[in-house]
Amino acid sequence: MKILIILFKINKRIYKSVSLFFEQIVSYVLLRLNGVTIGSGLKSRGIPSVDVSLGGKFSIGNNFDMNNGHKYNKIGRQQKCFFIVREKGHLVIGNNVGISSTAIICDKYIQIGDFVKIGGNVVIYDTDFHALDSNLRNEEQADYNNTNQEAVIIENNVFIGAHSTILKGVRIGENSIIGACSVVTKSIPRNEIWGGNPAKFIRGI
Repeated sequence: MKILIILFKINKRIYKSVSLFFEQIVSYVLLRLNGVTIGSGLKSRGIPSVDVSLGGKFSIGNNFDMNNGHKYNKIGRQQKCFFIVREKGHLVIGNNVGISSTAIICDKYIQIGDFVKIGGNVVIYDTDFHALDSNLRNEEQADYNNTNQEAVIIENNVFIGAHSTILKGVRIGENSIIGACSVVTKSIPRNEIWGGNPAKFIRGI
């Protein structure tokens, strides 16, 4: 039995190494085919979902590190990373950013600064997705044309805890921390800890 356990662990390690090699290549090609500008040092465990519309812009800085799916994000509610940039959207990710199973939907403008850490299953939206007027929501193009959109800015050294939601119009100040499962509906100053639904000030750093 001991030999079987050793062989199983060796086989698992080999499989993981081979998988990582191919996932890295596929992720890079997928991003480039979507017109994404990528810096050096990309690390991708698993393969993300990327959809950059014609006219959309998406750039990634150096040393971007992401985990995709159940093999690499084992904290529950696993998914791959999603990057959706609409035709007028502009998504900017800085240097030395790390994310896990994160969904980013960019209709207007989202900027993520340097050395930002984003926990598992965080979602970031710069749009309401639908018009507030119920009559407009009944017609697809009118619904989209009347959707509220506001830029999201996440400054350097921010840490966003797992399962949090960052909504449109929010600016999170440098060095601030968002507690797990928070819903951020308004801007947060630098050097503060916020948490809850909706997120509220907890203390300074």
